[in-house]
Amino acid sequence: MVPNANARHFLLKAKQRDLIAAAGGIERAAMICSYSKSVVGRWYNPDSPELMELPAIFALEEETGRFDMSEAIASSRGRRFAEDEATPVNGCVMSAHAETVVRMGELMTEGALAFADGQLTPAESQRIDRALSKVEAGTAEYRKILAGARASGGLKIVGGE
Repeated sequence: MVPNANARHFLLKAKQRDLIAAAGGIERAAMICSYSKSVVGRWYNPDSPELMELPAIFALEEETGRFDMSEAIASSRGRRFAEDEATPVNGCVMSAHAETVVRMGELMTEGALAFADGQLTPAESQRIDRALSKVEAGTAEYRKILAGARASGGLKIVGGE
């Protein structure tokens, strides 16, 4: 057996669930990628071993503008995506910072609740994974804003001279 195969599988399952959710849920994702609702439902189900096929990944990633599955696949092979050059992103750095802090707080809360009894159930693991997914999305957006700030020579955060 390949080392960490289970960890990679669960990471891909989590990323495809996030992608389906970002597309608007099972029914909308099924329309976008031209697969049946039952197939997309199996992809969304964390207990089902089925993974998305490449045409579905491409269709959903193009629709949502999120490339989590492609990045997870590359990461599982020891590779990563890199932007050609940073382009300024129109966003509020303070808002992104606050959102990231809130999402980290939610992650810590889920972890504290799950670890309180000294055991980690599959349901608790899934809740922590969902909170972690929100943290990842928030930090990715935050990093885009910061990259845009670097590319444009900085940002003025507070009014003044």
